[in-house]
Amino acid sequence: MIKPIGVIHSGLANREAAPHQGCEGAPDAWLEVDPMFAEGLEGIVAGNEIILITWFHKACRDILKLHPRRDKSVPLTGVFATRSPDRPNPLGLHRVTVLEIAGNRLKVGPIEAIDGTSVVDIKPVLPKTADS
Repeated sequence: MIKPIGVIHSGLANREAAPHQGCEGAPDAWLEVDPMFAEGLEGIVAGNEIILITWFHKACRDILKLHPRRDKSVPLTGVFATRSPDRPNPLGLHRVTVLEIAGNRLKVGPIEAIDGTSVVDIKPVLPKTADS
């Protein structure tokens, strides 16, 4: 079972207000990490790029084909070939920059996740190597 480690606090109140990707005008937001997991933030500093793994709590979980970017002129496509939040296990991946740290809260951005989105994990962005 997946247990959230934190929650996003964003000015984006609903899916309709959110851009499809963070680079498409998404705002910065605060990630509030549950105090029981705050020790795990050690080593993260402002300026770091991290990947947030989120649980899209407003997603439809029974969709297997859709029109990418909700564009009806684009043919139906299998959900696993898209970045749609609607999928059987609605996990989101967000590459963001840590802008500020205040205790167990990280200001990150840009991020297209709506207010109240659960964060289930944080991963560092690793530098590219000759083998990657």
